[in-house]
Amino acid sequence: MKIGVMSFNTETTIRVDRLARAAEDRGFDSLWLPEHTHIPVPQGVADPVTGMPPMPGGEFLPEEYRHMAYPFTSLSAAAAVTSTLLLGTCICLINQHHPLNLAKTVATLDRLSDGRFVFGVGAGWNVAEMENHGVLFEDRWPQVVERLAALRTLWRQDTPAYAGRFVEFAPLWQFPKPTRPEGPPVLLGTLDTPFGREQVARHGDGWLPLTFNVERTRRSIEDVKRRMAVHGRDPGRLDVSLFFLPDQVQSRSILDQARSTGASRCIFRLPVKPESEVLKVLDHYARFVRAG
Repeated sequence: MKIGVMSFNTETTIRVDRLARAAEDRGFDSLWLPEHTHIPVPQGVADPVTGMPPMPGGEFLPEEYRHMAYPFTSLSAAAAVTSTLLLGTCICLINQHHPLNLAKTVATLDRLSDGRFVFGVGAGWNVAEMENHGVLFEDRWPQVVERLAALRTLWRQDTPAYAGRFVEFAPLWQFPKPTRPEGPPVLLGTLDTPFGREQVARHGDGWLPLTFNVERTRRSIEDVKRRMAVHGRDPGRLDVSLFFLPDQVQSRSILDQARSTGASRCIFRLPVKPESEVLKVLDHYARFVRAG
């Protein structure tokens, strides 16, 4: 099983270029960075210590969410100092970018990294954040589907044009194109629900399920594959990466359980701590890499 790591990529932890070199030197498969353009100051209930808003589950959002650096600039820095490490977004909030700008950003990064970019995307959950970008919560998934279709049109056609409910542009030229004619692989980050699995089956090259339970995840992966077959897509091409978001160091037994689901990759979260402490955790996970 391939093993990647994810950093919250704040100014208070290890710089992403140093992390990328360290991860590649230790044999990791991939490095993943998340995205929030901003966190709106809550107008109601807030954490009395940090001022952060509550999440949908009721817990307060960790403070590091308002400190994330821009993932595409950061991954460009990572690309410049590595040669084999895959570089991914986990996840890009696709609705918070104009497709014309995002298509060029992704294609440029993909070129700079010699095709090592993996495009993890999602719809988001922070209502106030997406509304600041002009996106209504109830429209978030229709927007994802349409914007993704527009991006793929821009990447694949020499004179692309698109006309939809949320995105429209007349024939134009935009270069560079990504290294692959079909564009970089798109992994959808969704909740493990029938709706989320259907979106992956219809529109994703892979899946970043945002829950983890061995038996449920195994069944859900098979469900996505069945749905892909119904839509005339090849289930054998589904790339599943299990994403461990909790801020805790995972054990080898968790990796063994993850392998039993049939997923191809585990992504372990690194702590938001000084560089020396991050490297200790990276060395812990590197033992999993070496053990195979």
